[in-house]
Amino acid sequence: MNITSIAPISELFQAIGPAPRLQILLAIGEEDPCVCHLEAAFHWRQAYLSQHLMALRKAGILVASRQGRNIHYRLADPRLLDLVRQAATLQAVTLPELAPSTGCTCPNCRKEKE
Repeated sequence: MNITSIAPISELFQAIGPAPRLQILLAIGEEDPCVCHLEAAFHWRQAYLSQHLMALRKAGILVASRQGRNIHYRLADPRLLDLVRQAATLQAVTLPELAPSTGCTCPNCRKEKE
């Protein structure tokens, strides 16, 4: 077997491996949330969240789009969620419900609603 043939699989697991990145993937799910929704869901520093979002974007796992002043993220391939769910099943882990609320109360969303 040629090791380079499995390199993309290794790179994928390295990119999604850190726990915060798995949390981000689960929070995004099949939606298209803006960054402020993710900030509200996790209560992380913006720089910390941005670092992980950038790594996931560079790996081709997330796609970003701008809508006005807001940046929205979605999974480049929603089948990735199935992979995470299968890994959770293999490890007998119950995945948390992390989807950002559509009723986000972060400052950016409150301004838009006013």
